[in-house]
Amino acid sequence: MDIGGINPAILIASLMVASVPIMLAAIGELVVEKAGVLNLGVEGMMIIGAICGFVVAVHSGSAVLGFVGGAVGGAVLSLVFGFLTQFMLTNQVATGLALTLFGQGLSSMIGQGYNGIKPPATEPLNFGPLADLPVIGTILFRHDWMVYGSILIIAAVWAVLKYTRTGLILRAVGESHDAAHALGYKVVRIRIMAILFGGAMAGLGGAYVSLVRVPQWTDGITAGAGWIALAIVVFASWKPWRVLIGAYLFGGITVLQLNLQAAGAAIPVEYLSMSPYLITILVLVIMSSGRGKAALNAPAALGQNFHASR
Repeated sequence: MDIGGINPAILIASLMVASVPIMLAAIGELVVEKAGVLNLGVEGMMIIGAICGFVVAVHSGSAVLGFVGGAVGGAVLSLVFGFLTQFMLTNQVATGLALTLFGQGLSSMIGQGYNGIKPPATEPLNFGPLADLPVIGTILFRHDWMVYGSILIIAAVWAVLKYTRTGLILRAVGESHDAAHALGYKVVRIRIMAILFGGAMAGLGGAYVSLVRVPQWTDGITAGAGWIALAIVVFASWKPWRVLIGAYLFGGITVLQLNLQAAGAAIPVEYLSMSPYLITILVLVIMSSGRGKAALNAPAALGQNFHASR
């Protein structure tokens, strides 16, 4: 049953797809920030992942290899950030912003000549009769493997952070790198590994944009998704399962405004287009005001450089 020209089942299914890029980028950034590093270059890593994934998929004819290429591209770019901030001890905020600008420019240069080309398709998984179930089938059983994979990644990150020694060490480095160093842990190595993971997840999210969400290449294809991912980390209070909720919320806003435009809503199209970013700003303002619970959940050493001689 349609409501105002919008099918709720298709809307929910669409928001699950729309949330994948920002969910992957946000969970990667959450791990990075849990290690005490603030990387504002998520947008740059996402768009590099988008073009790398696109190029690899087009030339190999494999969407799976395209996703691998996107993850590798994002991880390689994150190494630049890791080297500058962890070895050269540059300012993390300034370096992250520079990384975004560099990624946007580099992706534009690499992407010349790829406009108008279609990548190999990423087919939905075959769930047989389950996909034909009314409503539930449309919502849950007609997606590609990356939709389900993104949820599994959220679950894996949650389990590692909560139940494993690796997660405990990562959180310890983010709370007090000096104490972790005194206990014999290699702070810089741990942070580099976290940065690599964050870059790979951002690149994977970017590849999903160019291979599935918008199966083509255009300059600026990520359209600010990296900034929304950064906002979701704060919205989620650095908790993995809240990243899932936040990604679905912002993905839902994005899909809803597109559906309202298609349904001919009386709201001006400019207001609908800016609504996801406006909601992002409002959420950040609300979550950052005062010394609320979200602020208290931030890693204590977030954004602080570490040097072993201190």
